[in-house]
Formats: sequence, structure tokens, C-alpha cells
Amino acid sequence: MKIFVSRKIPGDIELLKNGNEVIVSEFDRPLTAEELIEKAKGVDAVLSLLTDKVDGDVMDAIGPQLKIISNYAVGFDNINIQDATDRGIVVCNTPCEEVDEAVAEHTWALILSLTRRIVEADEATRRGAYKGWEPDIFLGTSLIGKTLGIVGLGGIGTMVARRATGYKMNIIYNKRTRDVECEEKLRSSSAIEVKFCDLNTLLAESDIVTLHVPLTDETRHMINKETLLKMKKGSYLINTARGPIVDEHDLVESLRDGHLAGAALDVFDNEPNIDPELIGLPSVITTPHIASATHEAREAMAKLAVDAIISTLGSNEPINIVNKDVWEKRRK
Repeated sequence: MKIFVSRKIPGDIELLKNGNEVIVSEFDRPLTAEELIEKAKGVDAVLSLLTDKVDGDVMDAIGPQLKIISNYAVGFDNINIQDATDRGIVVCNTPCEEVDEAVAEHTWALILSLTRRIVEADEATRRGAYKGWEPDIFLGTSLIGKTLGIVGLGGIGTMVARRATGYKMNIIYNKRTRDVECEEKLRSSSAIEVKFCDLNTLLAESDIVTLHVPLTDETRHMINKETLLKMKKGSYLINTARGPIVDEHDLVESLRDGHLAGAALDVFDNEPNIDPELIGLPSVITTPHIASATHEAREAMAKLAVDAIISTLGSNEPINIVNKDVWEKRRK
């Protein structure tokens, strides 16, 4: 079997080489569609990255022998799932506890950096602006007793909620339907009380809103001029999910007019291109899509991606299948 890995990744992929021909891209950058097709043509499996755009045309060019696309990411909006399903191609992703923990940690790093103005203070200190202690420089906001609004209480959202207990925060959440099971787990394991509410209520009551939903047609630009105006004046927005969930132009306007106190973003609408107006605002913290970037998370992701390919090529059902209908049809 032939396997193409679209970029050198952290983690061990040696198991793929057992009885297989493995081709790893020599380019340490995202591939163009043409390059991806050229390198992957004729392979049985592709280990792709979030930066690889894989649609039906790419799949057809690779060839009908393609059995699986194993995406080295939790998200999979870079792959046209319907096109893959129509062609009988399995698509897998790499959600795991290590990734959830890493993103939750980064979310809290952004929350603390934003509310305590860490980045502003660091920059001022480095350029020599610090002249000694003063009573009113870089005054921040305490988290004690504040309300944290979590949009999307999945694996990551749940871990973000657990970390809020030390700050005695009120926690509210929104998702498509109330998750009583998750509420009970948080209550029994961590003595955390979380309250379900609709999105408008969450926006109006939260001092900090943090986003943890996948990118879908429904969530694209769900944070826009209308929803930003519903947020509490002086509140903060955190996004470690997907960039296009937030309309960046509308966010800039909300920050400029002082409705929001600040925003911290790890993802952007048109990565790697970032709106210069956004990064020019002192009330904004940006990081380059690194929320899951820990050694532990990357190694776990590699293992899942590799295991999915080995299982599929060995006619065994892999875990984390995105399009389960494909496997069900194979079994019939």
C-alpha cells in the first residue's frame, strides 16, 4: 500500500512503514492543490493537515484506490466530507484528551493575559516605560465572581469549565441542546454547577465569552455585529475554536467603540492573513493557531492519525470516523 504524508509532523509515524511505501512531503509548508495531487496520485491513504484543502476534484485526481484521508487535526473543515462519502473514502480526525487539555490550558492563558493586561505590560516593560511602582498602571479585571459563558460544552468546553472553579466564577453555557449528562459529570467530579441558557442570554450575562464550537454553515460568523451588540458592555471575547466563527471586521468595530473591553484570538478568518486593523488594537491578543501545540497533544494526534490508516488499510474499523456511513456501507 502507498501512503502520502502531506508534511513532516511531530510524533511517530514509523508504524506506517511496516509493509507500506510511505512518501512524506519534502516541503515544510502547506501544499497547493496541484502539489498535493502530484505527490499523492495513486496512493491508498493520505495523512493530511488542516492546511490541506481536499475536495472531490483532488480526491478524483489522486485516484479511485484512495481509501482513507486521516486528518491530523480535530477539525475537518478542510475536507469536503460529502465528496469523500460519495466516493466511499473514510475520513478520520484526531480528537483526544491531550488536545482538549492543551486547548483548555491555552484558553485560560488567553483569559488571564487579557484580563490582567499581561501582554501590554510586558511590551511596555521591554521598551523601558517602567519607571517604578505606580498605583494605577495596567489595572486589570479580577475573575472572582465573574460570569464565564462557554459556547459549546464539548470536551474542550468542559475542561475550560473545570478550570474556572479556582476563580469562583459563575458558569453558563450554550449548545444545541442542554447536556444534562455533562452537567452531572461536572457536578459529581468537580463540584461545578453549570447553567444552560440560550445564546442571547449567555452573551448578555457573561463577563467573558469563550468559543468552543466547530465551524459549520450555522456557526460561520455567528459572532457578528448583531451578536456583539448583545454582549455585555466591557466584556471579553476568546476564540480558540475556528477563525471564521467571528466576523473580524465587526469585532474591530466593537473594540474600537469600546463596547468590548478586549479580545484574545488563536484563530483567524483568513489564516495566515490577519486583518491589520485587528492586530493593531492594544486590546487584542493574538497567537498563531497554537492552542493545541503541546508535545503531548501532537504525539497523541500522530498516533491517532497513524492508527486510523493502519486500521483502514487492514480492513478494520478505525476510531474517530467522521463519515460513519462509509464504513457501514463497506460492512454491507
